[in-house]
Amino acid sequence: MTPFYTPPDISTETLAAQAHVKPSTIRVRLCRTGSYFGLIPKKLPNGRLSWPGDSYERLTNSARKG
Repeated sequence: MTPFYTPPDISTETLAAQAHVKPSTIRVRLCRTGSYFGLIPKKLPNGRLSWPGDSYERLTNSARKG
């Protein structure tokens, strides 16, 4: 059995740059709906958000399916 690679978590700013949106767009959607198109971040003790490392891939894959 081969071990699975888990990419490191990314910041809201990094996710926004990958998705070509402003970080505030992601934060507003998260605040209003509880997720960013199905993605839910971890909230760190310092108040920042930590998104899964494969968030952009999940977004693009869900866009292709729907």
